Amino acid sequence: MPTSTELLALADRVLVRNYRQQPIILARGRGAEVWDVENKRYIDLTAGIAVCGLGHAHSTFTARMTEQMQRLIHVSNLYYNDQLMPAARAITEKCFAAKVFFCNSGAEANEAALKLARRYQSQVVGAPQRTTFVSTLGSFHGRSFATVSITGQPKYREGFGPMVEPVEFVEFGNLAAAQAVLEKRTACAMIVEPIQAEGGIVVAPPGYLAGLRKLCDETGTLLIFDEVQTGVGRTGRWFAHQYDNVVPDVMTLAKGLGGGIPIGAVACSEKAAQGLAAAPGGAVPHASTFGGNPLACAAASAVFEIIENEALIERVMQAGEYLGKRLSELVTKFPGHVVDQRGRGLLRGLSVSGAPAAVVARARELGLLVSVAGDKVIRFAPPFVVERGQLDEAVAILGKVFGEGVGKA
Repeated sequence: MPTSTELLALADRVLVRNYRQQPIILARGRGAEVWDVENKRYIDLTAGIAVCGLGHAHSTFTARMTEQMQRLIHVSNLYYNDQLMPAARAITEKCFAAKVFFCNSGAEANEAALKLARRYQSQVVGAPQRTTFVSTLGSFHGRSFATVSITGQPKYREGFGPMVEPVEFVEFGNLAAAQAVLEKRTACAMIVEPIQAEGGIVVAPPGYLAGLRKLCDETGTLLIFDEVQTGVGRTGRWFAHQYDNVVPDVMTLAKGLGGGIPIGAVACSEKAAQGLAAAPGGAVPHASTFGGNPLACAAASAVFEIIENEALIERVMQAGEYLGKRLSELVTKFPGHVVDQRGRGLLRGLSVSGAPAAVVARARELGLLVSVAGDKVIRFAPPFVVERGQLDEAVAILGKVFGEGVGKA
């Protein structure tokens, strides 16, 4: 087995240096813990950025994936496969959606949703002039050209212009701002995250999502909820918008949907699904070679089944409330340093007055993996199976970090 020093040197030679990986090389995991190639243990409160909800090396999930790999991995969308429809049904049984399109990532899901919205207005409604996408400041929707164009953080767009247009950005949580744009009736869709995750774990204020639903209904605009990071149980509901009892036209999913296997999905109403439906004899309007492949779909079905069978939604609620309480204790203990805690379920943020990246780095040295969201926020997105003792250990590590003055302005 190569050493970490050897592997890091190899990384410098063979990898495009677009990422800024932390200087550890992970080799194995179990539950909410991972070990690097030097066999150092870490508490993993990132879960692959809200991906590994079932934790690492979950025995039932691993067995299901092994079984599927021994049967069939890929056949393309020239044919159906026996895992495709059950995976779509698993999604529709838990939400508003009637139809599902599968792809491979969150960016691809959002890209497909944008194409759906444009084509819906043009081909179904007969309003080809409705081409504007409305998004929110502070949002994050992906790294492809279209999805970075609708991401409301300029830093992600630097050096890649010109962007896909037209796009209008409005303040997150501000219904009056949304109304002013939507009443022009030039928008094909508005896309919004129920919780701005990469923007700093910012929860939509009460009434905001319902107000957007009303505005979109009044103006003939499709409403898209980006649940790539918040969906599939992460917040203590199957989908975060269910807290507000609001139904979108389209919902995008990825991250936690596959338990670590890459998969994305666009879940939509019967009406909205017409935006991607092929006309008789016409060209296929959108496709994905790997989308809906048997392995990924088996993974999605397994994730839903395991969450249900192991009552993990309830566990997320309980663990999330406990984590929120413990993080609030840090706010009280370190005033002027730790500013506040926020979020829902097991998607939590802890804002600091200084540099959160410094906190992340020091916590890693002490055996805790967390990440940054936004400019001042430390993100917690642990596996749903995280144990209370692991959360206590994580908070104790953070207490030591803050006690050293790390992350204080």
